[in-house]
Amino acid sequence: MPNTKTVSVPHLGGIDAAYQMPHEYDSSKPTLVLVNSFTTSSELYQSQYANAELNRAMNLIAIELLGHGQTRTKSEEFTYWDTAIMNLQLLEKLGMSGDGKKVFVLGTSASQGGWITVRMALLAPDKISGIIPLGTSMDYESERTRKLGCWNGPELLTPNIKAWTTNDKTSSFQPKEEYCNFLIDIGFGKDCPKETRDFWIETIQSNYQGDDGRRRARMAAINLRERDGLHGRLFDVKCPVLWLHGTSDAVYSVENAQEEIKLFENSSDAQLEIVKDGQHFLSFSHPKEVDGALIEFVGKYGK
Repeated sequence: MPNTKTVSVPHLGGIDAAYQMPHEYDSSKPTLVLVNSFTTSSELYQSQYANAELNRAMNLIAIELLGHGQTRTKSEEFTYWDTAIMNLQLLEKLGMSGDGKKVFVLGTSASQGGWITVRMALLAPDKISGIIPLGTSMDYESERTRKLGCWNGPELLTPNIKAWTTNDKTSSFQPKEEYCNFLIDIGFGKDCPKETRDFWIETIQSNYQGDDGRRRARMAAINLRERDGLHGRLFDVKCPVLWLHGTSDAVYSVENAQEEIKLFENSSDAQLEIVKDGQHFLSFSHPKEVDGALIEFVGKYGK
């Protein structure tokens, strides 16, 4: 099992929010919140946990979001806004935000992480010092993005949502290997190492067991397919933005990122960096480039 702990926060009538930290919190250092991708878990950041230079520069905390990992709530309904509120409440409860503390948020891939970074910056502009979205989009699943070479999310997600929607009890449920391989192919790349594929098939299937697992997977997929776009709100983001995007991203295109970074017109510093051959799960495929950019960005704005 991963090295996760849980803390209770009040949103949605109560959430047991799971998080993972590779080292104890050090209040003298800035903090980086790591937001994992669709139906993955905090284990997505194993490379970052192992980077000694990165850990010397900042606290790392990966929060497993609503519908993901070991985070649990009685509410069957939730959105990305609820996850952003949960994250902020967790940071406050752990004493990691407020009182001048510097908090940055990295969100891996559009399949939730990138959108959560922006939502947290919008909801708590006084507590978020900078955001780092990876391989993301700021739009809803629109025809505009598809014309720019992005995936057709509704077409790809709807069959799973239909399969996971039932009034019957599904005590033997676990995601099929076909679904796991679909996620691995678009996130880690079709040519990812066999041990990576085997690990994530096992992890995804173990995280989504039984009727509760089916319901959480279904709501996570509905959130991805039916999320609200953020274009009209990006004007309100004031903090620095470092958007990293891989040229081999199978979900969202570099062309879309080049258009959308311009919408952060009130950010104190909004930059897009393109990573050659980077996959959708960019922090996994290119940890050296991502970690180096993080150290520079947090070092610049975390003083």
